[in-house]
Amino acid sequence: MTDQKSYIVHFDLDSFFVAVEILQNPALKGQAVIVGGSANRGVVSTCSYEARKYGVHSAMPMQRAMRLCPHAVVLRGNHEKYGYYSNLVTEIIASKVPLYQKASIDEFYCDLTGMDRFFGVSQYTRQLREYIIKETNLPISCGLSSAKFISKMATNEAKPNGFLEIPHGKEKAFLWPLGIEKINGVGKQTALRLRKLGLHTIKDIALTPKDLLISQLGKWGEDLWLKSQGMGSGEVEGRWDQKSMSHETTFHENQTDVAFLHKKLIALTERNAYDLRQDNKLTGCITVKIRYSDFETTNRQESMAYTALDDELIEKAKAIFDKFYQKGRPVRLIGVRFSQLADDGMQMDLFNRQDEKLNLYKAVDAIKNRFGKEAVSKAVTRKAPSADKK
Repeated sequence: MTDQKSYIVHFDLDSFFVAVEILQNPALKGQAVIVGGSANRGVVSTCSYEARKYGVHSAMPMQRAMRLCPHAVVLRGNHEKYGYYSNLVTEIIASKVPLYQKASIDEFYCDLTGMDRFFGVSQYTRQLREYIIKETNLPISCGLSSAKFISKMATNEAKPNGFLEIPHGKEKAFLWPLGIEKINGVGKQTALRLRKLGLHTIKDIALTPKDLLISQLGKWGEDLWLKSQGMGSGEVEGRWDQKSMSHETTFHENQTDVAFLHKKLIALTERNAYDLRQDNKLTGCITVKIRYSDFETTNRQESMAYTALDDELIEKAKAIFDKFYQKGRPVRLIGVRFSQLADDGMQMDLFNRQDEKLNLYKAVDAIKNRFGKEAVSKAVTRKAPSADKK
C-alpha cells in the first residue's frame, strides 16, 4: 500500500489592509498607499505594490518609508473593518474545505489530501480562489504543493494575485534555483551566516552535508537541509467545524416587490433556523446577501444575542434587508447566512423564557422531520390560494 499524497494549499490575501481600503475608496487604486502609524511615528503595517516599488515594506519605520516614498497616501487603518473581511474569507474557506488553519488575519492553510480521489485538486483550488475573489472583491494569491512551507513559498512566487502549483515530484525543481532568503524563517543574520559558508541558493544547501549544517546552525541546520530536499510538514493544525450556515435563491426574473423579497427572505431564514436546530446550534450573527440585476453584490451582517428562534432571526434578517436594500433596484439573488455559531447548551435570555420557546420550535421540527418540511410553515411563506378556490 502506497502512502497517500498530501495536498496542501496556502492562501494569502495580497496587501490585505490596503486592498480593503481600496474597496472602501476606489480612488486609492493605483496609488502608493501605506497603512501604519502616522507619518512621523510607528511602523508600516502593509503597503501597496506601488509603494513597494520605492523600497517600502512591512515593519519599516514610517519616517524611513516617507523618505523613500514622500507622495504616499498614509492611512491609520481600521481593524474592525479588516476583521470583518477576514471573517468573510474564513467563512468561505470553512464551508468549502474539509480541514483548514487560519495562520493570521490574512493567511490560511487548507488540507485537501484525499480529495484527489473525487476530483482534480488543482482545479478545485483554482475555483475556490476565484470564488473568494468573486465574493469579496479582494485579491488573493495561492500556492499548492505537498508541504506547508512549499505552498507558502509558491504563494510568494505567485504574488500578486496569482496561483502556482508545485506538482508532486517537482519540489526540488522549484526550490533549488531560489535564493536562500526565500526560505521562510531565514532572516538577514541567518542568510549572512549561510553566505559566509558559500551557500547562496537552496540547491547549495541541498548539496551540503547535513552534519556540517547541524554543526554550524544546530537543529535549524537540519531543518534547512530537510526543506532543501523538498521535505516538510503537511500537517494543517486545525479541526473542521462548521463556521456558518447559509441558503440563497436566484430568481428567474429580477424582482423589485419588497413584499415578495420579504417572503423569500423569511423562507430562507426559516430554512437556516431549521438547520441550526438540527445541529443543536445557536447563531450570534446574521448576514443578508443581495445581488442586484447588474451583479453588484452586497453582504451586510449584524451581531445579535445568541438564538435559534425563527421569530427573532426573521425580525433581524428583515431589519438588515430594509436598512440596506436600495428600493426600486432590481434584485436577482438574496441569501441569508448565520455565523458565529455556538452549541445550544449555551444559555439564551432566560428572562424571556427563550429556552421554552426553543423547545416549542424543536417540537415543530420533529413534526417536519416526520411528515416533511412543508407540513408546517408560516402563513406568510405559503402561496396565496387562487381567486376561484373555495
